[in-house]
Amino acid sequence: MISIFQNYGGLLLQGFGQTLICSIIALFFALVIGSGFAILEVMPNKLIHGLAKAYIELFRNIPLLVITMFFYVVIPMYIAKISGFAAGTIGLTLYSSAFIAETVRSGIQSVDPGQMEGARANGLSFWQAMRYIVLPQAFKYVLPPLGNQFINLIKNSSVLAFVAGMDLMYQGNVIASDSLRSMATYLCIGLLYLIITLPLSYYMRYLEKKLAA
Repeated sequence: MISIFQNYGGLLLQGFGQTLICSIIALFFALVIGSGFAILEVMPNKLIHGLAKAYIELFRNIPLLVITMFFYVVIPMYIAKISGFAAGTIGLTLYSSAFIAETVRSGIQSVDPGQMEGARANGLSFWQAMRYIVLPQAFKYVLPPLGNQFINLIKNSSVLAFVAGMDLMYQGNVIASDSLRSMATYLCIGLLYLIITLPLSYYMRYLEKKLAA
């Protein structure tokens, strides 16, 4: 393993950086999009609820690789060429947002309905009540499963390897092919993924205990 780091440190560092950037971008937008669709899903308007549900079910039930390949292969044929990194990041964002939406929705529905009714009675709009009253409580309820979704998102970023996204997995394949040392190479790749996911896992546990207190 040490020799892999010594001989291919540059490629590993590049892959680590690409994986980290992709994960941060996808995490941010998936949380925003997912939270938005979770709110739309609990709205009383049946049309809006139906559209939100359709989005969630669509991206939750199509494999991540299929979504990514759609943006990498189909979109350039008819609209504009995009890089493998961009295609992978968009696919990862849409795929993860559907799962985050369901997680956040369950949190919203766990909040006492009287909280929303009380906020509306005091003059707040639906969106103000959701932003200031309901969502802060909902995120407390769903923090553990939300943390799991974030960790899954980071691991799923390996889909970039299929579209030449220059991520950790892609660079690992290149190194394994060049060095003919597959076991050592993929142990290094696994270790680098742990460097990203373990701190996030421990931080989510810390945050969960702090909020519970």
